[in-house]
Amino acid sequence: MQYLNDTELSSHEGTRCQFNGGPGAIKLGIDVHQDFYVVVMQEGGTNPKPPQRFQKEAFLHWAAKLKSQGTEVHAVYEACGFGFSLQRQLSALGVHCHVVCPQKLDEQNRRVKTDGLDAKALCLKLDRLVQGNRDALALVRVPSEKEEQLRAVHRQREQLVKVRKQLEAQGRSLMVNHGFEPVKNWWKPRTFAALQVPEWMKELLQNSQPILLALQEKIAALTVQLQAAAAPKQPRGLGLMTSVIIDREIGDWRRFSNRRQVGSYTGLCPGEYSSGNTRLQSCVT
Repeated sequence: MQYLNDTELSSHEGTRCQFNGGPGAIKLGIDVHQDFYVVVMQEGGTNPKPPQRFQKEAFLHWAAKLKSQGTEVHAVYEACGFGFSLQRQLSALGVHCHVVCPQKLDEQNRRVKTDGLDAKALCLKLDRLVQGNRDALALVRVPSEKEEQLRAVHRQREQLVKVRKQLEAQGRSLMVNHGFEPVKNWWKPRTFAALQVPEWMKELLQNSQPILLALQEKIAALTVQLQAAAAPKQPRGLGLMTSVIIDREIGDWRRFSNRRQVGSYTGLCPGEYSSGNTRLQSCVT
């Protein structure tokens, strides 16, 4: 079913496409949502077709049909909270699917944003990438499923630590709001038993204490699990936990060719804002 009827091209892509027709690769710009996809297709150098809205299964069936025609098919969508499952499904069908960094797609600053316009802008950028312009899109490395599973362990630990700190801070805030000196680690058994607060306040704090104790137990178990996965010999100054987290976030160190790429990936390089005779280098990015 058609979603939008606007086929007007942005930038100077219209001119290039009108004089560059003929058969060629199929490009798909995809705007991803939880329950559906909005897709713009371009065949060869022709004008992009009007956006179409697909349910998930219907889109995969349609993409498989395009690929079965023997044509080279490329697709692109922005990285989002829905992960990389779509990329893996399309790759399994033989489609060259790219995931890119989220970006502002309204290049002409029209202040108009729709799913169809976003999909069309992605499709046009993908066309430039297929034509050989590597700077057309900022590609995201897609981790393997195993890498994602390993990465999820320390990320869950970090989330549990954050929740524990929030609950602990709520207890200290309750004490301060009623004129009592806040007690560090008030939820630990010995400290909690010795708290000098009114009984009503202690009852309120007791609602969070079992949760905090359970969180601490889970955090400690995950900490042991992660530290046990670290290499036995570590560089001086690098702890076991830090080493495991860095390794699992990077995934594969072999994707870097030199130290400058590592610095760029981690943001350990200076920012710069220069124009004309003015050159300003700022702190790390």
